[in-house]
Amino acid sequence: STVTDVELLPPDNSLAGKAVKRMQEMGYHIHFGTWLVSGRPTVVLLDIHAVMHKLGDIKYFYYQSHHIQFDDHNYLLDQVMAFGYLVKIFISEITRLALEKDTSILAHFHEWMAGTAIPDLRKEQVPARLIFTTHATILGRYLAMNDAAFYDHLPFLDWRKEAQHFNIGAVSGLERACAHGSHIFTTVSQVTGKECLHLLGRSPDHVLPNGFNVERYNVLHEVQNVHQNFKSMIQRFVMGHFFQSYAFDLDKTLFFFTSGRYEYQNKGYDMTLEALARLNWRLKQERAKETVVMFIVTKRPVHSINPNVLNSRAMMEEVERNCDSIVQQLKERLFLHAATNEQDHRVPPLNEFVDDYWKLRYRRTIRSWKSGELPGIVTHNMHDDSSDDVLNYLRNANLLNHKDDRVKFVYHPEFISSSNPLFRMEYGDFVRGCHLGIFPSNYEPWGYTPLECLVRGVATVTSDLAGFGDYSKNIDIADEDHGLFVVERSQKDYHAAADDLANILYRVVKTSRKERIAMRNRCEDLSERFDWSHLYMEYMKSYDKAMEQLRIAV
Repeated sequence: STVTDVELLPPDNSLAGKAVKRMQEMGYHIHFGTWLVSGRPTVVLLDIHAVMHKLGDIKYFYYQSHHIQFDDHNYLLDQVMAFGYLVKIFISEITRLALEKDTSILAHFHEWMAGTAIPDLRKEQVPARLIFTTHATILGRYLAMNDAAFYDHLPFLDWRKEAQHFNIGAVSGLERACAHGSHIFTTVSQVTGKECLHLLGRSPDHVLPNGFNVERYNVLHEVQNVHQNFKSMIQRFVMGHFFQSYAFDLDKTLFFFTSGRYEYQNKGYDMTLEALARLNWRLKQERAKETVVMFIVTKRPVHSINPNVLNSRAMMEEVERNCDSIVQQLKERLFLHAATNEQDHRVPPLNEFVDDYWKLRYRRTIRSWKSGELPGIVTHNMHDDSSDDVLNYLRNANLLNHKDDRVKFVYHPEFISSSNPLFRMEYGDFVRGCHLGIFPSNYEPWGYTPLECLVRGVATVTSDLAGFGDYSKNIDIADEDHGLFVVERSQKDYHAAADDLANILYRVVKTSRKERIAMRNRCEDLSERFDWSHLYMEYMKSYDKAMEQLRIAV
């Protein structure tokens, strides 16, 4: 298949290049090149399909060595094991070449899918230093999805029994083998570190927080200008979706959103909806003039975009085209009137300059567009919307976009991209156009989505059960003034935490435009603390520790 983000090159004389040449001579399908991303790192591509015929032997010997029983038919596991087999050979070869140069190899593996070579490398005593980073545990994710009190029960769980219950015994066994086989074991947060201790049987040696390549605008007003541009694009969607039924003041409307994989409890979608229901009730009680439009962006099985949603957008754009034509006709005739009228220089009755054709078309188009039906709460036709937790909550809570609701909902069960006919913008641009991202996760080893908000100058909500939220406690400016709101879920029950979140959302709604502009700039100040230029030092510490172990061993 065509590789579009790698420039394939002949193997050079580096250690990696020589190892690739050696494996090619051994008959393996392996390629050398440059990854076309920032920094242009060297990349080695391994063709797993070329060794699939050896899969039976690979899994048999792995079982003999490490006592991990594999399922007969698991395509993902088969791919992972084939990849690990090739990685083991590559690391063995590059280490042998390094020894000839009196240097050392340090191999850093991220996640169990990349790390299955670790147990074999240790068994065969390949003298490379091995670091393994888990960004979550597979068993922890399953457990948290099915247990709201996951962290309370964590110390008392039998990992083997639970893994068998979820039919992930092989994966959990591989993950444990990677953790125990590595010289240095790391994870992305203290939150996940506790999980590793109880489910993998080893406490991490080091925490490696996730970072971002932060690119700031040079002057402050650019941040606001970019926000305004993308906000106007979201406003067009809102007009097309809601104004068919009724209108509200866009100048007093805030755009909130949540996004991510569909894990209803893990991602905190349940608490987000509960807090928004409480916010809606509070705003209605005080007859507030503000409106919140809440976007829920995730990935679910869908048939297509709802035709009514598409049609409403198309009809709104037809109204706009009619207005453009009327304006053009008005402009031409008003200009001619101004140029030719010698005595009366007052503005004439403008209706006289519009043809009856355009007046009639204008009325007919608006009548065709307007509807007495409520705006839909979901943009797509879903495969099984009766079993969808988000839709069921909204329906049961009667959050159906009634005219008097101050919180409106748009459930978009596909990820946003520029090819989407409803938004016509990339996800990152959509984020910039919003006012708040809401991510009160119940299970989140790190959590990039709140950080993505801050980088784009958007205030965000996280929780102290998320690695990012927990880590932010160590940063002096990680506060509400800098656009970071942390819901304390670890020490509070669900309803108390939902109340706290509702209060946070209320405070954001009542923030003035001037305060929001200032906060938008301070968000970017905070995001710089998570730039890789600062956080890469944590990686270097773990590498130094691995090499120090080697020097002590020698």
